[in-house]
Amino acid sequence: MRAMKAFLTFASEAEIVALWGIACLSAAIFALVMERRRSKRTSIDNVGWVPWTGLFLTFAVLGGALLVVSIPGVIRG
Repeated sequence: MRAMKAFLTFASEAEIVALWGIACLSAAIFALVMERRRSKRTSIDNVGWVPWTGLFLTFAVLGGALLVVSIPGVIRG
């Protein structure tokens, strides 16, 4: 825990943006898995109410954009 606190304290803005991008892409992968799980249900009446496809697209685009913006800063150091 202490090492993570030290990393976040001295991390550049580009590294923090990259971490947010990775978190958004992780949420997108989770939404994709949940959408596939929902589409394979046998009972069509019990599919749920969460718009997993919309969440997947939102998180994937946001995470990809954050990573693209942060890559030059991370490479430069």
